[in-house]
Amino acid sequence: MQSDLSWATGLHEVLVHLLQAPTSPRPMPDLAAWRPAWHALTAHSGSPLLLALRGGYDADRLGWAFSAGYQAALRALLPSIGADEIVAFGATESGGNRPRHIATACTALPDGRVQLNGEKSWITLGSGCTRLLIVAREAESDPERPQLAVWQVPVATAGVSLPASTPLPFIPEVPHTRCRLDNVVLPAAARLPGDGYDGYLKPFRTIEDLYVNLALLACTLREARARQWPQALRARLLATVSGLAALTTQPPSSPVTHAALDGLLAEAAGVHQQAAEQLAGEADALAEYWRRDAPLFGVAGKARALRAQRAWETLG
Repeated sequence: MQSDLSWATGLHEVLVHLLQAPTSPRPMPDLAAWRPAWHALTAHSGSPLLLALRGGYDADRLGWAFSAGYQAALRALLPSIGADEIVAFGATESGGNRPRHIATACTALPDGRVQLNGEKSWITLGSGCTRLLIVAREAESDPERPQLAVWQVPVATAGVSLPASTPLPFIPEVPHTRCRLDNVVLPAAARLPGDGYDGYLKPFRTIEDLYVNLALLACTLREARARQWPQALRARLLATVSGLAALTTQPPSSPVTHAALDGLLAEAAGVHQQAAEQLAGEADALAEYWRRDAPLFGVAGKARALRAQRAWETLG
C-alpha cells in the first residue's frame, strides 16, 4: 500500500509541474543541446515516469520529446541504466524485428566468452549512445523459431560500428544509425537474464508506446498552456496523461493492458488532431516543427492495431 501511495504522490507532483511550470523551453537545435538537459533530469530522478513527463515538457520539439520517452522506456525495462548513459535497443534488421527476422548471431567461444556478428538497421540516437541492447539468436537454434538473447554492448567495444543512416523527413534532429557487429567479443555476464523475446523485446513494444506517448502529450500540454488553447482540450490532455501514467503500473504483456492502451492511444490520437487544428495557420518555429514531425504519431500504427485485436480476441 505504501508503494501505491508513493507512486500516486509522485504522479500528482509531476502533474502539478505540467500545469504550473514555465512554458518557454530552452532551444534544442541538436543532440549536443538536448543531451545536457536530459542528463540534468536523470541526475535528479531515476523514475521513468517523471523522466518521460518532465523530458517531454521541457522539449522544444517533438523529436526531443520522443527521445525522452524512449530513454524513459528503456529505464522502465532495465532500471540498472545509469544516469549518464544513453542507450538504444537494437532489434530491427533488414527483414524486420520478429524473431525469425533476427539474423544477428551469438556464438560461444572456448574460453567462455561469446562472439556477436550481424547488422541492425535502426539504432535510435545512435551516434549519441553509450550502450546498446542487442537482440541476437543463439547460433545453433532453429531459424524459424530461434532462441533469442539480449546482450549489453558498450558502443566502445571493438568491432562495433554505427554507420550513418539517411535522415528521416520528420524529427531529423534525432540521429539514427545502423549498427554493425564484426566479431564483437563479450563476457558471458553481458547477457541479460531470461528469454530475449518474451522478457525484453515483446514487452518493450508496449513500454515504449506508453512512455513515448506520455512524453509527447506532456510537450503538447505545455503548448496548450502557452497558447491558451481551450480548457476542454487541456483537460483532455491531462486526463489522457493520467490514464497512460496509471497504465505504466500494469504488466506490459497482459491483454488487459493492451486493450486499455488501445483506448488511450485512440484518445491521444484525437488530442493530437485537435492540437493540429489549433496550430493551423501558426507560423512560429514550434508550429512548423510540429507540422513537419506529425508523421511520428502514425509510426508502428499497424503493429499496435494488431496487438489490440489480439488482446480483445484473448479477452473474448
